Amino acid sequence: MEKGNGCYFSIMASSATITFFLIGITLVVCRVLYAMYWSNKPLRKRAPQPVSTLIVLGSGGHTAEMLNLLSVLQKDRFSPRIYIAAATDNMSLQKARLFENSLADETGVSAVKTAQFLQIYRSREVGQSYITSVWTTLLAIVHALQLMIKIRPQVIICNGPGTCIPICAIAFLFKVIGIRWSSIFYVESIARVKRLSLSGLLLYKLRIADEFFVQWPQLQRKYPRAHYVGCLM
Repeated sequence: MEKGNGCYFSIMASSATITFFLIGITLVVCRVLYAMYWSNKPLRKRAPQPVSTLIVLGSGGHTAEMLNLLSVLQKDRFSPRIYIAAATDNMSLQKARLFENSLADETGVSAVKTAQFLQIYRSREVGQSYITSVWTTLLAIVHALQLMIKIRPQVIICNGPGTCIPICAIAFLFKVIGIRWSSIFYVESIARVKRLSLSGLLLYKLRIADEFFVQWPQLQRKYPRAHYVGCLM
């Protein structure tokens, strides 16, 4: 009799464990779908107050395009601005500092009060093998997590560098678990005429970006959830 009771309680415990596991998985899936659904809806209007903005810079033309985009934004609306670039990309942050200094000269407000400049480990260097990039990608994700916990931006603006992927992934994770709802704005590079970059494709297909912009009409026809904004350069 005792042996039978033991088997019965063992079966009940196993059933309860499986039930709780399935409930947990269901809740996680529902929360992920919720975040994906609302990440692709028009943003709700907010009170006209400044929003902390994380700006992801990339080497070469990415930074030039980003600074050109920032030049037409309402600076007092997107403030403070936190610039982030790969640890091996000093040139992009130098350009960002020059940009902020020029704004300070115009407005009389010190760049120290309106901007920060940070670096993050790069997921993969140009020419790096995919095998060794597994370790560097994990390192970049951990570093991105540390930075995002510290910064918790309200808005993230990026335009294609691979550096943005760990950051946007962490931002989406924060949405799912309810830490911070960061609105992600992705602007595809003007160099992408017929197809999206790998970064853009990931953010588009996984529905991570809240707003997705392209600069060529044929891209908008191919990816209908994107918004065509014309050439920004």
